[in-house]
Amino acid sequence: MPVTSDAISIEGVRKTYGTLKALDGVEFSIRRGEFFGLLGPNGAGKSTLIGIIAGLVRMDAGRVAVLGHDNRREYRAARRALGVVPQELVFDPFFSVRECLRIQAGYYGCGREYWPWIERLLDELDLASKAGATIRQLSGGMKRRVLIAQALVHKPPVVILDEPTAGVDVELRRTLWRFARKLHAEGTTVVLTTHYLEEAEELCQRIAILDRGRLKALEGTGQILARHPFRFLRLTLDGDFRLPPGLEPCVVSRLNGSLELKLKREEQPIGEVLESVRGAGFRIVDVRTREPTLEDVFLELTGERA
Repeated sequence: MPVTSDAISIEGVRKTYGTLKALDGVEFSIRRGEFFGLLGPNGAGKSTLIGIIAGLVRMDAGRVAVLGHDNRREYRAARRALGVVPQELVFDPFFSVRECLRIQAGYYGCGREYWPWIERLLDELDLASKAGATIRQLSGGMKRRVLIAQALVHKPPVVILDEPTAGVDVELRRTLWRFARKLHAEGTTVVLTTHYLEEAEELCQRIAILDRGRLKALEGTGQILARHPFRFLRLTLDGDFRLPPGLEPCVVSRLNGSLELKLKREEQPIGEVLESVRGAGFRIVDVRTREPTLEDVFLELTGERA
């Protein structure tokens, strides 16, 4: 295996569909052992990039390597190092859960020596009681667990979780994140795409944000949040008056007598803002402040909510 500190290396990747630039010179790397977030609004190019990394989509230009293996010249080695959990539920309805996992392991040349690992996956993902059931007998959440197990049967050192919690219940989401944390603690590189940005904020060490096929940000999660130049002030008010002209542009939401203001950290001290609101005739019933979340940064960079 080539010696490299990168789990995935992406260099100048371009992909167009007709006149649409799905990826426009995207370039970054994901370190070994990292829990990495790949974020962006719908149409940003995330799925195209994952398809290219997995060797399922042909790029127009650029280079991608998985653990140092070029995924075009060394496709087998690159694909062997990678496990991908897709968004779509894809399964064979006629085999049992255990049979599907053993067949999937066979595609990677993994024999009976991997069967104990398959049993551990069944236990970790709460699938043991369903191991003998056919896939078509399972609920949507159980099918999602099987997809994750299928991606891991060959013990890949790099795992991509593409929207793994989309449409699942709270219990399954907690199970998935508990298992993802355990995988990461054991040395697996985990790449996560999600529209639930609170998950990325809690789990990921670094985050890349794509928008319209271009890389908009690539930083540690804490760094992204720290450099956001705003804070938020939520006020519950008693009175129906116009806010001072300087504050109206700061209002980001109004709901049931409360409003939230987006304030420039250095230029708009909270004390002065409160005095200005009182001076306009409002009686302030409640005051709350909050620091920016990843959702706020995402909106600032892309102009869209996740």
